[in-house]
Amino acid sequence: MDIQNRIVVVTGAAGGIGKALALRFAKAGAKTVVCADLDQQGAEATAAEINGVARKVNVASEEEIKALIDEVETEHGPIDLFCSNAGIMVPGGPEASNEDWQKIWDVNVMSHVFAARHLAPRMKQRGFGYFLNTASAAGLLSQVGSAPYAVTKHAAVALAEWLAFTYGDDGIKVSVLCPQAVRSAMTKGHEEGVASIDGMLEPEPVADACLKAIEEETFLVLPHPQVLNYFRNKAENYDRWIGGMKKLNRAYK
Repeated sequence: MDIQNRIVVVTGAAGGIGKALALRFAKAGAKTVVCADLDQQGAEATAAEINGVARKVNVASEEEIKALIDEVETEHGPIDLFCSNAGIMVPGGPEASNEDWQKIWDVNVMSHVFAARHLAPRMKQRGFGYFLNTASAAGLLSQVGSAPYAVTKHAAVALAEWLAFTYGDDGIKVSVLCPQAVRSAMTKGHEEGVASIDGMLEPEPVADACLKAIEEETFLVLPHPQVLNYFRNKAENYDRWIGGMKKLNRAYK
């Protein structure tokens, strides 16, 4: 898909990957970039840099996602690309509270579901549309120190796969972003953590990788190319991979 003259929505646009995506799409010639975030001031700051549109949105709320889609399509036109990018981290394992499990599930998984629920039928009717869903390398591999993050990011990848093969014949394309550590509010203070084992990327090259994937209509976006080898190793010998993860767990827990 050529991003030029497209109407784009980016959630989590106040900073990190989301801000970099918004700026990159604007630079590539998008007609309108809608910057959505729970942090309204941050969304407005991003929008101001690109003459975009800012909206305060809690992505964990289906009503707010639906309202965002309705408003953008009414005021600006059909959404060509929806970047469901917002995400959070919750540490711990099964002992994490029910409230924390529900919160991360709503943000990291259901936000993607809500966007697809209310936008995919419109895109299907038009015969065109694109979803860019931000997951994580943790969705292909796992996450030392956070079961909630690993579980929800696996679910995000699974949903993206399902959307891709279910709606692909209807003209809807899907890409899923699976980076390791990217410099953002989420990774601040964790520069030496396990996710940074292959280096921490700045958001800008991640946004570049996303734009390339969209232009080439590639499903899996891997700004850290090493992730593909890890993923292949996991599939080739699951037990050996578990053994390697045990070593990482001992080193980083």
